[in-house]
Amino acid sequence: MTQEKMDRISALYRKSKAEGLTEAEKQEQAALRQEYRDSVRKSLAGQLEHTYIIDETGKHKAEEYFEEKKAEAKKHQP
Repeated sequence: MTQEKMDRISALYRKSKAEGLTEAEKQEQAALRQEYRDSVRKSLAGQLEHTYIIDETGKHKAEEYFEEKKAEAKKHQP
C-alpha cells in the first residue's frame, strides 16, 4: 500500500470525526481499510513463511508444518 493511500485513510478518519463523511467517502474509506488489512496480512504471511523454530538439537521443528502449508497453498492457486 502506498503512503498516499495511508495518508488518505488518515484524512478520511479525521474528517469522519470532525464533520462526518458522505456515502462515497464512507465507501472509499471501507475499500482503503480493506486494502490495508490485506497488505498487512500478506506481509505477515511472508514473514512467518521464513520463520523457523529450532530445537536444542538444531532441527527445524516447524519445517514439516511449513512444507505442508506451502503444498496446501499451491493447491488453492488458480
